[in-house]
Amino acid sequence: MRKIFFPILLGIAGCAILLSLGVWQVQRLQWKTGILTEIDATIASDPVAIPADPDPATDQFRPVATQGRLKGTPLYVLVTIEGLGPGYRYVDALETEDGRTVMVDLGWVPLAQLGNPFTKFHVIDVTGNLHWPDDKDDWTPDPDPKGIWFTRDVPSIAAGLNAEQTLIVARDVQLLDLVTPLQSYPFQPLPLDSGVIKNDHLNYAITWFMLALVWVIMTGYLIFRIRQEDR
Repeated sequence: MRKIFFPILLGIAGCAILLSLGVWQVQRLQWKTGILTEIDATIASDPVAIPADPDPATDQFRPVATQGRLKGTPLYVLVTIEGLGPGYRYVDALETEDGRTVMVDLGWVPLAQLGNPFTKFHVIDVTGNLHWPDDKDDWTPDPDPKGIWFTRDVPSIAAGLNAEQTLIVARDVQLLDLVTPLQSYPFQPLPLDSGVIKNDHLNYAITWFMLALVWVIMTGYLIFRIRQEDR
């Protein structure tokens, strides 16, 4: 009995720790689900004018609507979208009616659209959401000489477009231009939803619970071996 006392104690302690970590991840999952529900509600609320001084902390996902003229000097952000395939996010500067220059992510275009200045001088009415994506990491390459970017790095793209660090991810765009011939909207909008935020807590919880099960099995096997040796 003395020989198996320590393995039993170790098994109970280890299993308790692993189960507590699994329960903690379930609690985190409930908390995160509530946050994502709030974000979806914010995204879908009625649009307002662009704040005078947008704050990434308080204005993230805020729905906005504005009108303006596109500069037609876009940057292309390489992206692969499920169901659409590889292509680019078409990000251009928008000169609004009140004299500001903001950025607008007009949506997805296929690879063949690279260099097509469709947006030059078009006047649009855009509804979307403010966004400061955190896509860049230490392994993200710098933009190549052709103007292809690999992440929506808001400060760098703003500098490249000579615009303020305010990005609107378009949900709906209407072309209002009557000077140049009207064309159908050529982009596939990629509106925001809570899916842009990772929620892996369920996977973490399952992992901890599975480890607890493995720990119990290993402890039982160890006790079995000890008793077999005693016999």
